Amino acid sequence: MDAQILLSSLGEIGAGLVRPECVLATAAGDIYSADWRGGVAHLRPDGSQALYAGRGPDGLEMRPNGIALLRDGSFLLAQLGAEDGGVYRLQRDGQVAPWLRAVDGTPLPPTNFVVEDGAGRFWVTVSTRLMPRALGYRRSCDDGFIVRVDSRGASIVADGLGYTNEIALHPSGRWLYVNETFARRLSRFALRADGTLGAKEVITEFGPGTFPDGLAFDEAGYAWVVSIVSNRLIRVAPDGAQTLWLEEADRATLDAVEQAYAADALGRPHLDHNPGRTLRNISSIAFAGPDRRAAVLGCLLGDRLVTLPAMPERGVAPTHWSYP
Repeated sequence: MDAQILLSSLGEIGAGLVRPECVLATAAGDIYSADWRGGVAHLRPDGSQALYAGRGPDGLEMRPNGIALLRDGSFLLAQLGAEDGGVYRLQRDGQVAPWLRAVDGTPLPPTNFVVEDGAGRFWVTVSTRLMPRALGYRRSCDDGFIVRVDSRGASIVADGLGYTNEIALHPSGRWLYVNETFARRLSRFALRADGTLGAKEVITEFGPGTFPDGLAFDEAGYAWVVSIVSNRLIRVAPDGAQTLWLEEADRATLDAVEQAYAADALGRPHLDHNPGRTLRNISSIAFAGPDRRAAVLGCLLGDRLVTLPAMPERGVAPTHWSYP
C-alpha cells in the first residue's frame, strides 16, 4: 500500500525543540509542543519561539508527554518521569503545581496524555502500571487505563487496555476513541451524558510495523492515527478501513523491531533509534491553519515539527482551538 503524499511536499517549523512528542494548534496560528527542557515550547505565527518551563515540587524535573492548553493560557502536563507520574499545571511564568497526583488513593504511574472535552471534563491516560514502562512494550500488556476528571473528582473509567496512548472524542460527541499502542489497535467506548463509558469496541487492528500513538479526527468522522517506529500516518474510516497517508520507514529497522516484538524483547533502544531523515519518529498530529486544512506532526526524536500543507478534510476543532 503506497502512501498518498510524498515526503517532498512536507514543510518544517521550529528549531531546537527537545522531544516535542505532543503538538497543539490554535485558531490564532500558535503551535505548542511538549518539551523536555521542562515544559512547553510556543511557536508563534511570526516564526518566533518561546519556552515556558519550570520545576515541580521539590525540584521535580518535568518530562511532559501529553499537554493540554487551558482557557487562561496555562497548560496541563502529563508527567512521564522514569518513576513519577501525574498531571501538573504550568503557568507561562514557569510556576508548576500538582493538578492530579493520585486516583482512588493510589499515586499515578508515569502518565501519557491529557485532554479536555467540550463539556469541561478532562481525560487522562496511563499506558501501563509496569516499571520500567518498557516492560509494557508487549502484545500481552493489558494494564493501561483511562481517568476521567470532572466536578465529582477523578475516577478510573476504563482499565485493562493494551498500552493506552492518545484519546480523542468522535465529532458526534458519542464516542471516546483510544489508541492501544502495543496491542496495535484503535478502540472506542460509548460516551454517556454523565461521563461514564460503555463497553470497549475495537474499530481496527494494525499490522506489522504500526504502533498507534497520536490521534485526531477530521470533520468527516475519519480518525487520523500516527504510528511511531514506522513513521506512518494512517486515515481510518468509520468502518475501520485504513488508508496509508504518509510513511518514512526503514525496512531493516522495521524487521528488527518486529523480531523483538514477536520475542517480547522490545525495549527503549527500538524506539530511540529511527533512521528517518524527514520524519523523526512521529507521534502526534494537530490540524492547523485558519481552516484546519493543514496539519502539524509531533515527534520523539526531532528538534522541529513537520507540517502537511493540505489535508483532504477539515480537522475537528479541539476544545482549546479559540483559547488564547
